[in-house]
Amino acid sequence: MKASVKLDKSYRISKIDRRIYGSFIEHMGRAVYGGIYEPGHPSADEDGFRKDVLELVAKLNVPIVRYPGGNFVSGYDWTDGIGPKELRPKRLDLAWQTTETNQVGLNEFCKWAKKANTDVMMAVNLGTKGIEDAQNIVEYCNSKTDTKFANLRRAHGFEEPHNIKVWCLGNEMDGSWQTGAKTAHEYARIAHEAGKAMKWVDDSIELVACGSSSYYMPTFGEWEAAVLDEGYETIDYMSLHQYYGNAENDTPSFIAESIALDGFISTVVSICDYIKGKHHSKKNVNVSLDEWNVWYHSNEQDKKLEKWMTARPLLEDVYNFEDALLVGCMLMVMMRHADRLKMACLAQLVNVIAPIMTETGGRAWAQTIYYPFMHAAKYGVGDAMHIITDSPKHDTKKYTDVPYLETMVTYNEEKSEMTIFAVNRSEDEEIIAEYDMRDFEGYTVDEHIQMAGHGAKDVNTADDPYNVIPETVTGTTELDGGKLTAKLPAFSWNVIRLSK
Repeated sequence: MKASVKLDKSYRISKIDRRIYGSFIEHMGRAVYGGIYEPGHPSADEDGFRKDVLELVAKLNVPIVRYPGGNFVSGYDWTDGIGPKELRPKRLDLAWQTTETNQVGLNEFCKWAKKANTDVMMAVNLGTKGIEDAQNIVEYCNSKTDTKFANLRRAHGFEEPHNIKVWCLGNEMDGSWQTGAKTAHEYARIAHEAGKAMKWVDDSIELVACGSSSYYMPTFGEWEAAVLDEGYETIDYMSLHQYYGNAENDTPSFIAESIALDGFISTVVSICDYIKGKHHSKKNVNVSLDEWNVWYHSNEQDKKLEKWMTARPLLEDVYNFEDALLVGCMLMVMMRHADRLKMACLAQLVNVIAPIMTETGGRAWAQTIYYPFMHAAKYGVGDAMHIITDSPKHDTKKYTDVPYLETMVTYNEEKSEMTIFAVNRSEDEEIIAEYDMRDFEGYTVDEHIQMAGHGAKDVNTADDPYNVIPETVTGTTELDGGKLTAKLPAFSWNVIRLSK
């Protein structure tokens, strides 16, 4: 099978905001307790954070992490998690039917974020709380004033502000599963008024409003329009959440789900621009895909768990090779929307539908989806290029005209580097892909990284953590006369790095 790709140095979509390679830690399952935090673990540091997990996080180069939820935040009192640990109350978490010990709270997470070399995207509770609580947490985190909550932070040992710049106005408020769920009008009013107060405390912050909980919500579209119509000048980003699964074991359709994500992002951008036009505004509201991943493997086992445990082992999906290929395709879609998609959070980071898994008291390892995410975050920098791809296509049970070749190119002119990302969706046939490189004279191929030769259901485990991993291959790419020819094996993830 043959495919061709045309690109030109002048045709650039936008500079990629590195925050699209963000992630998410919620007080859910073993993401916090037994995940990032485990005092007494052989690798635990002086603050109780697992250094083996921090090492794996460091390799992902994650620029921002959303916290503390998720559904959890809609019933959370952030003041429970500050001050002396021995005085912190235990609470019932209604979102995930667990007991929250509050041994990790806002200040501890900010400490962890510094160790992980990442910024914090903080979510405020607009389910059971409201405007006053939202403005108070901004003051606690960001203010240098001689006032109640800034002084309370100082009393807790943090003289300097945490300086958190991105804030989520609640979480999935359109969902009946949400504590304090709201209609579009109810949410629009409280998000706008809370956002106003938060920006009055610190006018440098950026605000993310809740969009629909998924593309398939019955109010999708109407919800976004109503929220934006109320608070267009207050809101900076509209959120999207989307997960995909393969419960029906239809691999061709599953690997094509990135097509749906592409349409979802485009539609939300269109709604943002409709309201921009309606308001005669010069401001763009961009989008934040602040929850995305594959999620379905753990659904049945979660139904059997006992309620009200601490750190119930929820959503511990074991990811396979086909999951990694879809994650790679989704990352390329995100790069393609770099002009308007400015943030995204792989949900989540550790143990809970996550690229990193741990044993409580034991080992930590990388799942299959870890590697495409790591490659994108490391090499998917600079400008996203507008490319024209001519690929053979196929139909699946769910989608028509699905290209076998999913590919994207990034160009870092400042460092004279380029990266080609590519997935071959075909389960049984190699693709010979030709990239027109005539406009990039002097570039040579540095490396071809590849994940290939695995079964769709192959996984990594604590006992076999290197079963599905990338390798550097040779003899697969040739750059001659302005044409790069790459051999992309059946069912493979590919990263081709070039420099001048």
